[in-house]
Amino acid sequence: MASWLLGRSRILTHIKHLHKNLFFFLGPFLNSHGSCSSFPSKTIEPFKCRDAYSPTLFSFSRHESTKSEAQLEEEHDDTEEDHHQVIDFPGGKVGFTSEMRFISESAQKRVPCYCVLDDNGELVKHSNYVQVGKEMGVKMYSDMVTLQTMDSIFYEVQRQGRISFYVTQMGEEAVNIASAAALSPDDVVLPQYREPGVLLWRGFTLQQFVHQCLGNTHDLGKGRQMPIHYGSNQHNYFTVSSPIATQLPQAVGAAYSLKMDGKTACAVTYCGDGGTSEGDFHAAMNFAAVMEAPVIFIIRNNGWAISTPVEEQFRSDGIVVKGKAYGIWGIRVDGNDALAVYSAVHTAREVAIREKRPVLIEALTYRVGHHSTSDDSTKYRAIDEIEYWKMARNPVNRLRRWVEKNGWWSDKQELELRSSIRKQLMHAIQVAETAQKPPLVDLFNDVYDQMPSNLQEQEKLLRKTIEQHPKDYPSDVPL
Repeated sequence: MASWLLGRSRILTHIKHLHKNLFFFLGPFLNSHGSCSSFPSKTIEPFKCRDAYSPTLFSFSRHESTKSEAQLEEEHDDTEEDHHQVIDFPGGKVGFTSEMRFISESAQKRVPCYCVLDDNGELVKHSNYVQVGKEMGVKMYSDMVTLQTMDSIFYEVQRQGRISFYVTQMGEEAVNIASAAALSPDDVVLPQYREPGVLLWRGFTLQQFVHQCLGNTHDLGKGRQMPIHYGSNQHNYFTVSSPIATQLPQAVGAAYSLKMDGKTACAVTYCGDGGTSEGDFHAAMNFAAVMEAPVIFIIRNNGWAISTPVEEQFRSDGIVVKGKAYGIWGIRVDGNDALAVYSAVHTAREVAIREKRPVLIEALTYRVGHHSTSDDSTKYRAIDEIEYWKMARNPVNRLRRWVEKNGWWSDKQELELRSSIRKQLMHAIQVAETAQKPPLVDLFNDVYDQMPSNLQEQEKLLRKTIEQHPKDYPSDVPL
């Protein structure tokens, strides 16, 4: 029994030692004191911003010669290891120890969450962040309001049967807009399906959003995609793809291409917490680390993968800790704090491009709306929980308080903005509904330079079927 207790004591001591010697990423920019509201969870300790330093990151020794790595190096107290016995194993020397110690499944304390603004829009005491001026701050807020209004109207339009499907970003506006604001137009974006705010920031018009949802001839995708599957070559925004997490390894390939071409740009890809349960997430992380690709993974941890809570998806401390296993820097950020998201993404972009390395960002946020118009989240979530995040932790309201405190915004401007956006959207819907549908041939072209015989046969068969059963097909599609 004595030997068992001694061994357990050493294991616990080792775990405490590991936590004490965590390296901090963005320290010169982002260390903050104070606390943030907790993140919802049924069975695990809430995420809290209660550490004196901002996001915790782990050093990876492969980049020993780089400036950032040198700043992060610390002495490692390995008094229990035998300095005289090492194995020169591929990847680096590994020391020996006489103690049998298993690595703990998780640290005693959870990785802290970096935040800048509290729920009242006040700067957290001693917080360091990337400065945001009036023009940037007002545009960030205005675009968040635009996204919020667009969601509200499009959801109503879908319920009226005028479009077939829709996905809202309610509660996640800060992740959308603030991350987009921190990027360069040259950065390549591979979204999931809850990032239209990135496209909005880059100049995609309200009319273009409506055209896509209605699938008319002005839709850049020629009506061949479901609503909200936006895409634009002009804005370096890859078309949304329904299968979960497939965009992640594709983003690594795009990032590696940018690196090979010597571009001063990175790839940025998004997914939800549910996407990290897919194999593509793990393949992408390892691919990015090994190839040293300048890619930023922005993971929206909103607590729910449709109806599956995070505690039923994984036992790890969220998602940020997964980066360490693959040799990737990571940071946990308050996804409802626009300034925190902006600062983290802005600095992560600099690191990705300068160091030629991937960065993982876990944004703790909350999906206030249903997963999609095909979902009823009240069947698996408490209404009180939804209302709390909708009212008390609303990211739009939080940023508004901050811009108002700076003297950049007023009630009059608020009324004018919301009224203007609503009028623009209603007009855009009227225009899009009167536009012609794409011709039938657009179902088959644009894939090959010359249409192959199998597609020619499919087109002939479809036309013949329409002739035989004209009432079963829409009359407004040009044949």
